[in-house]
Amino acid sequence: MEKGRCSVCVTGGAGYIASSLVKKLLGEGYIVHATLRNLNDSTKVQLLRSFCGAEERLKLFEANMYKPEQFEAAIQGCEFVFHVATPLLHTEGYKHTNRVDATVDAARSIATACIRSRTVRRLIYTASVMAASPLKDDGSGFKEFMDETCWTPLNFSIPYDNEILEDYTRAKTLAEKELLSFGSGNAGEMEVVTLPCGLVGGDGLMPYLSTTSAVFLAQLTNDELALNSLNFLQQLLAKIPVVHIEDVSNAHIFCMKEASMTGRFLCANGYVSTAEIASYYQQKYPELSIKKEHFECPKYETKWGSNLLAEKGFQYQYDWQKVLDDCITCARKTEYGVFKDFHLI
Repeated sequence: MEKGRCSVCVTGGAGYIASSLVKKLLGEGYIVHATLRNLNDSTKVQLLRSFCGAEERLKLFEANMYKPEQFEAAIQGCEFVFHVATPLLHTEGYKHTNRVDATVDAARSIATACIRSRTVRRLIYTASVMAASPLKDDGSGFKEFMDETCWTPLNFSIPYDNEILEDYTRAKTLAEKELLSFGSGNAGEMEVVTLPCGLVGGDGLMPYLSTTSAVFLAQLTNDELALNSLNFLQQLLAKIPVVHIEDVSNAHIFCMKEASMTGRFLCANGYVSTAEIASYYQQKYPELSIKKEHFECPKYETKWGSNLLAEKGFQYQYDWQKVLDDCITCARKTEYGVFKDFHLI
């Protein structure tokens, strides 16, 4: 594909992953259609408008996941669509009674709009490894490897579970399966790529710490919700799949640039226990205190078994230690939690 020769759509354009993706796409010369829930949100609009090339090649559209038909205008004329947006909290007053139904319906509607446009060649979905648990279907433990064949059983009962985590896991699993059903890969038909991304960390473009970066720092901040999410991920996935925000953005663009690509590709460059994360912080940042309990966790023998993205030619630039380092840097810069009393290094 020739650089900057087409229009692309990014849903949820001001989010942690999407804003990084929009910036990179504009930097490579593409015309970008980005959606926001509210075009009157000046903070998000100003962020996107600040990117190099935005004045000439960024078009903003208002679209709400609870009104998926609104995405159709943003998709029109695009060759590639990146569906990044996911509703984290339920919004009352719409036809959907919960965020699971809203997420799946939006995915279906966006895929249908892509086909109806007659211009979209490939739909790339920002999926989650929370949909790829290596748990055995009978609940007797974990499989030997975590790879693209793994699907999270939806009848799960896991320690540290709560309504938000359960709904998010269910929504991402069902939405990914729905979208993959559209991607036959037959000649002349739209291709669908899903990228189940690990826990994403690193310094983002927003003036605050991302929710996922906060999860990486939970053992240092002792934030109850973030720590619960970290422990839940380990119970769901055996270990924590880790990936840098830059690698995630680059992986999305890689999937767009391939001549032909369809199917499921896990995206992570580390698979570590919560105890390994705590040990790294202790060794690298001795000035930060960590409770003894964080150095103890269940030991699971499951190994990372995914290499499909690498086999396609994608190369990761950042290891899991760099992800943690950049989360620390961002926390100090934004004065997040306990880091407000520490200076930048």
